[in-house]
Amino acid sequence: MTNWIDSGGVRGRRCTDTESPNQQRRGVTTLRIVCAALLLGGFSQFSHARDDGRYANSPLKPWFDSLKSGKGPCCSDADGYAVADPDWESKSGHYRVRIEGEWFDVPEEAVITEPNRAGRTMVWPIKGWGGLTIRCFIPGSMT
Repeated sequence: MTNWIDSGGVRGRRCTDTESPNQQRRGVTTLRIVCAALLLGGFSQFSHARDDGRYANSPLKPWFDSLKSGKGPCCSDADGYAVADPDWESKSGHYRVRIEGEWFDVPEEAVITEPNRAGRTMVWPIKGWGGLTIRCFIPGSMT
């Protein structure tokens, strides 16, 4: 019986409890790279830009903070966002809005009737145990 390693096969690795300093450095470097990638990925989730007037330096901040519908203050429990033109419609004075690919009827009491200083159509949905409801909706200034 021959030893295939000695006959030109793959070089054998000695089984020991300790690794060489080069192997230890490679492991630490790999660990650092993986940790850095995870941290960067985690922080990128919190760095999405928002342009809804909530920043302290925005001249629209007081207006956004004062918005309320018949269902209550808009910015209290929900985060509002702009709605693209294909994602909302008006028929016979009633509004519908598409949120996450599904159409929702906007309740009359959720419609804000004051002039839209932001100019864009916006919606403030709330997800709860009973599903999604619309807290506030303001049509764009071009409607």
